[in-house]
Amino acid sequence: MFTIEHEFDATVVTLVDEGSTPLQEDVVINSFEECITVEQYDARTDSMQKITLSIAQMRDLVAAVNLPEGLYRREE
Repeated sequence: MFTIEHEFDATVVTLVDEGSTPLQEDVVINSFEECITVEQYDARTDSMQKITLSIAQMRDLVAAVNLPEGLYRREE
């Protein structure tokens, strides 16, 4: 399951793990004009963990999901 919310400066997608146990914490993806952030709560450290991707990195990730193993370069 996932939700999509449009806020003032970002689009927020939340991914909820509904599978069988062990379930993972929700993943929150914030899409800003200049970057994408991915956040997930880490119970071991009792804190949110965050990574930041450039828009180009996110485009590469989306393209990579359906490609076979290999080295690729996206053409603009």
